[in-house]
Amino acid sequence: GENCSLLQEMDVIQKQDENCYCYVQNRTIHLQYLWSTLQIKVNSREKFRFEPISEKNNCWNSETVFEFAACAVQILWKPETCTETFLSIKQYGEDVCFKIQPFKIEPYTVRVKREMLDGKLLFLFVAGIFLFHFANSLSRSAKFFYLSGIILGALALLVFVLLTLKRFIPRHSTFWILMSGSWMASLYFIYCFKENMQWLWSEHRNYLLGYFLAVGITSFAICYQHGPLTTELSITLFTWTLQLTAFFLIYCGVTIPQVAYAVIAVSLCSKGLCYPLGAACHIARKMKHHFKSKKLVFKYLTEEEYREQGESETIRALEELRSFCRSPDFPSWIAVSKLQAPHRFAAFVLGSPHVSAAETKAYDEQYGIGSSFLEEQLFETRAQSEQDEPANSIHEDEENENEMHTQTPFPYATQLL
Repeated sequence: GENCSLLQEMDVIQKQDENCYCYVQNRTIHLQYLWSTLQIKVNSREKFRFEPISEKNNCWNSETVFEFAACAVQILWKPETCTETFLSIKQYGEDVCFKIQPFKIEPYTVRVKREMLDGKLLFLFVAGIFLFHFANSLSRSAKFFYLSGIILGALALLVFVLLTLKRFIPRHSTFWILMSGSWMASLYFIYCFKENMQWLWSEHRNYLLGYFLAVGITSFAICYQHGPLTTELSITLFTWTLQLTAFFLIYCGVTIPQVAYAVIAVSLCSKGLCYPLGAACHIARKMKHHFKSKKLVFKYLTEEEYREQGESETIRALEELRSFCRSPDFPSWIAVSKLQAPHRFAAFVLGSPHVSAAETKAYDEQYGIGSSFLEEQLFETRAQSEQDEPANSIHEDEENENEMHTQTPFPYATQLL
């Protein structure tokens, strides 16, 4: 019911009396404003009272739990007096109204500036994506468990204390009722700390550092005493908690809610499709390995292996030939009619060697050690090498003489020059 001044980008307003201001959001969606915020700065030489004005007087009409908590905080939280304050407004959020009440007749300045890329929003968005995709591995890390305990103890002390004293609470219903109240109180504390963080850091820095240091050390000691999570049920619950926290960070990290919902849906689909995709990749690798042609591998044999393999293959082939000749399908009369020595063939089929003793002796005399064939090969190689050596020496002498002839006139030519 008050006549408030409308704020726009790049406005610089100076006034002395009490007045209210409103910023009406632009409903047209542009992706370039995904991480954009509007910064409103109010400063004066004297102290003034900054009072937010909520359009919803009845908090029960809030659509979400976060809107209800913000409405309750605005009703319960008393505005503080200060000489300078900042207000960050998300693009495509709700319309924001506030009142400035100066205590003395002193001018104050209201500046409106747009920040196209808010580092806090971008950090929250990236942290949410990272936390969701690595929640399973982080929940099994002891260092991350201790770090989470320290953060939970500092920001939600009541929740941390209740989780520590869970074993002393007999009924689960009582525990969950206390847990709900602790979370609401912790959210209220976090919201108040967020809204007055700059004032607390400038006025009560020592107390703030002392609180974080004391609570952080105590939380680490309690987590270290209990040890990291070991059971699969506790690890799974911790993983789900991290993923829900990641969704909250993604939602708070962008100014367009539709984009946040789309990113959360894509993250869930990618997480759910990892198992079918993994199974499909495994089947594809198996099929590729099954239908892939094997490369031929050639193994070079040594002289000893070559001799042993030749002997074994010869014995095996002779045994196969004997068994074939003994079979009823073998045309024995046709084979006997074409052989020059049928008696020797019959002895071979009955088990005699395929080479006679005389043939073995003749082979050793011809090709064995000390044989005439080996001596001829050795003497022929030696004679050939002796014939090549004089020819090479004569050729080398001719080349040396040619070099001498070509090099001899050189000094005389230099003397003449």
